[in-house]
Amino acid sequence: MARSPLTLAALATAAVPGLDVTHASRLSSARSRDIDAAVLTSRDGRHLVIRVPRTEPAEAEQSADLVALRALSDGVRSRLPFAVPRLVGQTPVGGTRAIVHEFVDGDPVALESITPGLASSIGRAIAAVHALPTSVVSDVGLPQLRAIDVMRESLATLDRASETGLVPAGLLRRWELASEDQSLWQFTPTVINGGVSAGSFLSIGETVTGVLGWSRLQIADPARDLFWLLGSADAAVPESAFEAYHEARGIHDRELSRRAVFAAELEVARWLLHGTTSGSSEIVDDAVEMLHALLDRVHRDMTNPLTMEQDRPATLTEAHDLAELGAPEAARLSPASLSPASPASAGSAGSVGSGGSSASPGSNGSAATPPTPPTPRD
Repeated sequence: MARSPLTLAALATAAVPGLDVTHASRLSSARSRDIDAAVLTSRDGRHLVIRVPRTEPAEAEQSADLVALRALSDGVRSRLPFAVPRLVGQTPVGGTRAIVHEFVDGDPVALESITPGLASSIGRAIAAVHALPTSVVSDVGLPQLRAIDVMRESLATLDRASETGLVPAGLLRRWELASEDQSLWQFTPTVINGGVSAGSFLSIGETVTGVLGWSRLQIADPARDLFWLLGSADAAVPESAFEAYHEARGIHDRELSRRAVFAAELEVARWLLHGTTSGSSEIVDDAVEMLHALLDRVHRDMTNPLTMEQDRPATLTEAHDLAELGAPEAARLSPASLSPASPASAGSAGSVGSGGSSASPGSNGSAATPPTPPTPRD
């Protein structure tokens, strides 16, 4: 049974010495089945959020999130143009623990509501994360992937997906060619959030005000934080985000956009693997449908794989077309590689309203950090 806001308020007073809660309301979120959460207002005017995981996966994610948040020191946070939740207390609850963090102002972002202006702010926000010193991650022992590790990880996903016998041969060949293209993997890994989706962001107007969900903080391929933008039905959204990202980063990575497309396509394979390992025929059927829809859309470009050897590379304007598939945002994919001359790859490149707050009640629980596969249709 879900804990009531009053129960959560009582737990918060145990987690934060001297806390006097005057108002508590339930915090809804995309992860509400996994987490009990409430927004609190204290007598001294502070707005806080308390979260208690209800499942083992939610507890594991919260623990990883705490490690990452501790790694984001005041000095690191000063480099970011947005707020990150700040831990203020925790207390044991049965076999798990409740954590209390500061409220971050802003409305939750949905992919379909992102405007080009907000997309630019998102691009700059992601660029700021990628510009952080790698010591932020290495000093606390979080994962550090080299370019070759990212390539091997992609190959492992491809091999596992192939073993299911459910991936169309045309897609497997397309992905194999991309994996073999060494130019694709010539990049410098950066600090990444690792689990970014639209639901990770809070905004006011067209400005990102906060980023939630840091459980996958690591050093890896910067494309991992960008591929989900290709799911927008509005081509101007990824174009604006990538352009702002390149401008903010000022580091040349001509294959960033191409790797983002590859990562987005492999996300469907991961969704398939999630279905097979969890024994869900519904997820498997959904993934197979998405794979065949993807194949239909890229078939005309099958002789031009995700490699540099392309007679007619596609632009981000073309890339958004697969949003028409109606698939989850992480799986609304580009039909082809992106041209280094396109807006997304030109230039340079390289994880709640109550108590008087104007923010939405759903904006400060657990970020809608998706698992590696795309989230299922409701």
